[in-house]
Amino acid sequence: MKIVFATNNAHKLDEVSRMLGKNIELLSLSDIGCDEDIPETADTFSGNALMKARYVMEHYKIDCFADDTGLEVKSLGGAPGVLSARYAGNHDSEANMEKLLHELEGKNDRSAQFCTVIALLINGEEHLFEGIVTGHIAESRQGTGGFGYDPIFIPDGYSESFAQLDIDEKNCISHRGRAVRKLVDYLNTLQ
Repeated sequence: MKIVFATNNAHKLDEVSRMLGKNIELLSLSDIGCDEDIPETADTFSGNALMKARYVMEHYKIDCFADDTGLEVKSLGGAPGVLSARYAGNHDSEANMEKLLHELEGKNDRSAQFCTVIALLINGEEHLFEGIVTGHIAESRQGTGGFGYDPIFIPDGYSESFAQLDIDEKNCISHRGRAVRKLVDYLNTLQ
């Protein structure tokens, strides 16, 4: 089975391809010649994921899935939420973390959660898969692995940030890992 993951994020592609198994060939947007900046203007993760997947299906006529992921911090009213990648500007992880850490200065409640929603368009049907992991925001960056907010997010039950965990260990507990496992379980029913 061939399926497009509607992303150009190499980190996401690597994480997801590790989890899909050998029966599913994962294609990126560049693999299908899509270099457009697909809009993400919905106010929910599911809305953005569906928007991206529908764009690929409409323009390229190929089975695909897309995700939207965000960090929601309780004491900030759920921010940065759907704006996580653009919180401090245009996809600048360092600036995003800096802004978030600054906004949490003096706040006692640093609880947060990562949420991923995957929208799958296959065989003329739409399916949604969600993964959530809870944790808290560290006082400062810890580790150099991962991407995005990984250096400042510490999942519940761990003392290390996502950036300090081995990628396979992170995939076992992460929001994206949980959503991808649901996606894989569904795709395996189709084969």
